[in-house]
Amino acid sequence: MKKRTEHRGKAGRTNQIDMLQGPLMGKILMFALPLAASSILQQLFNSADVAVVGRFAGSQALAAVGGNSSVISLLINLFVGLSVGANVVIANYIGQRKTKEAGEAVHTVMATALFSGVFLLILGSLAAKPILQLMNTPSDVIELASLYLRIYFLGMPFLMVYNFGAAVLRSVGDTRRPLYCLILSGIVNVCLNLFFVVVCGMSVDGVGIATVISNGISAGLVFYFLLNEDDPIRLEIRKIRIKKVHLFRMIKIGVPAGLQSTVFSLSNVCIQTAINSFGSSAVAGSAAAVNFEYFTYYVVNSFSQAAVTFTSQNIGAKQYERCKKVFRLCLGMGIVISGAMCTTFVLLREIAVRFYTVDAAAIEYAVMRVRLVESLAFLPATYEVAGAALRGMGHSMLPAVLTVIGSCGFRIMWIYTVFRVKGTFESLMIVYPVTWILTGTMVVTAYLLIRRRMMSN
Repeated sequence: MKKRTEHRGKAGRTNQIDMLQGPLMGKILMFALPLAASSILQQLFNSADVAVVGRFAGSQALAAVGGNSSVISLLINLFVGLSVGANVVIANYIGQRKTKEAGEAVHTVMATALFSGVFLLILGSLAAKPILQLMNTPSDVIELASLYLRIYFLGMPFLMVYNFGAAVLRSVGDTRRPLYCLILSGIVNVCLNLFFVVVCGMSVDGVGIATVISNGISAGLVFYFLLNEDDPIRLEIRKIRIKKVHLFRMIKIGVPAGLQSTVFSLSNVCIQTAINSFGSSAVAGSAAAVNFEYFTYYVVNSFSQAAVTFTSQNIGAKQYERCKKVFRLCLGMGIVISGAMCTTFVLLREIAVRFYTVDAAAIEYAVMRVRLVESLAFLPATYEVAGAALRGMGHSMLPAVLTVIGSCGFRIMWIYTVFRVKGTFESLMIVYPVTWILTGTMVVTAYLLIRRRMMSN
């Protein structure tokens, strides 16, 4: 037993990052780039779902799969927000050298993941079609869309275990092994997509089944890593239970972040409803173009995750000047790298959208969305990184409220004012950059004011 423990400790150290000492830029890149690669890879595999059905099952199947992203986000984002709270709580305990509390929090996190997954399985199965009907989903798409959602939500327990387990690993700086999980599960997903749709002649049902199986693989791998991890984040099945003190801390940080994402998704559901009014070609084209926005956002999100994790540990250790540097580096690198991606996608938009669809009408809408939205898709780095830094400092409600007002509330207001008057696809798409500028200004200002007050005290 002793030898096994020593081996596990060595493995754990090689996958962890010391966030409290030494130069920051290289460590932030070591944290953020594997995380960005994980998310982009996951989106590439999700894009494979869209591409396979778009190429081999037609534009209606493409609209059914691609147009569901806002519904899926609406239903799961509250619980994904809890995983952000889990990251902050565990990282903060580690920064304070409270290993016992960190271990208890890990087991509370996994119990929460299992409960959340079962709850979402039931909720998604019951609520999927009614939400699609409220969104005025085109009649030639709705049955395929509801079928895909019912199958997709069967894999919710797997998805929650992966998300919460990856958050535990990120709390000690390990973003590489979640990447390895996604590489393997993603390859399986693509192969099964082709097998079910091309070989077996299935449609969205085949893509949904492939997604559930691949989610099961990634969840199983993360669970295995935690079972064999070094203390304090090592998981023991017999200890999986909820401890209220850790759950409440996780809720305090995670629920505002989750509510922000949920309301954010609600605003996107409203936008998707407006897109639906242009017909299935617009739905298909928008579903194709939004993939490029996801790629860019995941780079931004990786640096915001770095900001919240590095800030949490350093706040716990009371290293305030180091927290300032974390913010500057995460914001600067997030803008530069995501901006380079935006430029590439906009320049290659005519070629890139054809990867997802060959339908001329859908391509026209896709190119329009890339030109209007993707060109400024680096701007969310401002409010994502600033909001993450505030959460790492223990202020989770304020960035959530400001983001809800700036992005969500303003988008809904835009739909019922500007879009109602103009009624064009272009007037709908322009709401994204407008709200990014507004929200970024508010959240960065709030961060600077709170940081000055907190660190002067």
